Amino acid sequence: MAEYSSDQLDKVFHALADPTRRAMLRNLARRQCSVGELAAPFTISLAAASKHIKVLEQAGLVHRLVQGRTHICRLDARPLHESAQWIRYYEQFWTDSLDALETALQQEDHDE
Repeated sequence: MAEYSSDQLDKVFHALADPTRRAMLRNLARRQCSVGELAAPFTISLAAASKHIKVLEQAGLVHRLVQGRTHICRLDARPLHESAQWIRYYEQFWTDSLDALETALQQEDHDE
C-alpha cells in the first residue's frame, strides 16, 4: 500500500465530511469562484463561507487568490486522488472477501 500522511488524509476526510464543503467543491470543479459565489447557494454568511473555505484550503483542496478585495478560489483535486488511492487499497480487501464468500456459497450449492 502506498504511504500517505495520516495528517493529510485526516484533513481531506474532515473537509469532505461536511455537505456544504462538498457542494463548494462540486461548484469549484465547474469553474473558479469568488467567496461570495461559493456562499450564494447557502443560507450562510460570508464569514461562515470563509471558514468552510479555510478548511478546504487546509486540506489542500482549494487555493485562494486575492485580487484586490475579491478572493478567487480554485479547486486542486490532487488530494482527492491521493485519498481515493488510499480507499482503493481497502476496496481490494472487500473484493477479495466477497469473492471468497461467493466461492463458499457456490461450494455449498454444489455440495447439496
